[in-house]
Amino acid sequence: MRVPMPRRYVMCPPRHFAVDYAINPWMDPNAPVDPALALRQWGELRDTYRRLGHLVDEVEPQPGLPDMVFAANSGTVVDGRVLGSRFATRERAAEAEHFRRWFVENGFRDVTMPREVNEAEGDFAWTGRVLLAGTGFRTDPRAHAEAQEVLGVPVVSLKLLDPRYYHLDTALFVLSEATDDRAAHVAYYPEAFSPGSRRALERLFPDAVLADAADASCLGLNAVSDGRNVVLPVEAGALAEKVAAHGYEPVFVDISELRKAGGGPKCCTMEIRK
Repeated sequence: MRVPMPRRYVMCPPRHFAVDYAINPWMDPNAPVDPALALRQWGELRDTYRRLGHLVDEVEPQPGLPDMVFAANSGTVVDGRVLGSRFATRERAAEAEHFRRWFVENGFRDVTMPREVNEAEGDFAWTGRVLLAGTGFRTDPRAHAEAQEVLGVPVVSLKLLDPRYYHLDTALFVLSEATDDRAAHVAYYPEAFSPGSRRALERLFPDAVLADAADASCLGLNAVSDGRNVVLPVEAGALAEKVAAHGYEPVFVDISELRKAGGGPKCCTMEIRK
């Protein structure tokens, strides 16, 4: 029986959302964007978390930072320790300081800002035992060692190969974290990873849910799980069937407008782990 665990999430409303530049293959500044629709869809995602019993904190969005809605890229928190972010692109660089201030203002005392480029939970996924760490497009591989030092957890490096899946959280998510009597359970898209990383994932997670190209192409793996309820894009029906077969409960959300900037449910969601 899959058991949901109450979570604490940090989100940022997309009140300044736009696609004014292209820093990943999903973004097209010439395509129309509906900011009001993006805000409504984001609100439905936030309300879904609350309906499932989770706490959601909100960070005030800032003008001129249209991607600040993707809060997952701004911090990694394990056991109350915070490793901030350092963005790979100048367009998003200023976001890191706004989130650092939020952590300090909300009582976090163990906050470290990184020397190396890391885009936080975009490329870091906590499994309860080890931190999976992506590289290849954004996060510098040297940031993996820095994360291990700052957070005090073992890190497993994974290399991404497909530019459409430029962050780890577009190609893999944790369905349930490891406990004393159960290993972690993940879902991932094998073709997004280098051959060596794929073999490592097979060894670490022999019972993983394997997504196919259709699952990945709607950012279906940019999902959020509380150990039972799996919040994922409404287009990811096939992936939903796969996770349901493993005892999880799919919860669909429409996040199509934010996907125009390369984001899904997880991109909008940073988790606070104490």
